[in-house]
Amino acid sequence: MLNIEIDEENGIAILSPDSKLSDEDFKSATNIIDPYIERSGKLSGLIISTESFPGWESFSGLLSHLSFVKDHHKKIKHVAFVTNSPIGSLAGKVASHFVSAKIRTFKFSELELAKAWIISSNDAQEST
Repeated sequence: MLNIEIDEENGIAILSPDSKLSDEDFKSATNIIDPYIERSGKLSGLIISTESFPGWESFSGLLSHLSFVKDHHKKIKHVAFVTNSPIGSLAGKVASHFVSAKIRTFKFSELELAKAWIISSNDAQEST
């Protein structure tokens, strides 16, 4: 299951998988995140928070994940991987070639630091 939380005050979506990712997880994420983007015009950041990457339930889950990234990468300014998994660092390096968002990896214990990075980066962009 993918837990989805929107910090509306700061425009941050936090995705926390607690089991293998499924097609339904990404449909749920889209149904929660897209209405927020429509109301606010953007999403300042997306945080993927998981101590270790759970993988996908099926090939369909992987395809839904890729489709979610393709449909949302231009609407999100910052992506933070908050994880102790080496996959987080690798995913960040690979994703930076395909998405327009700034990407950074944090340790699993650094969720608040990841939020602060997104907020401060957003504040800096708005003041220029």
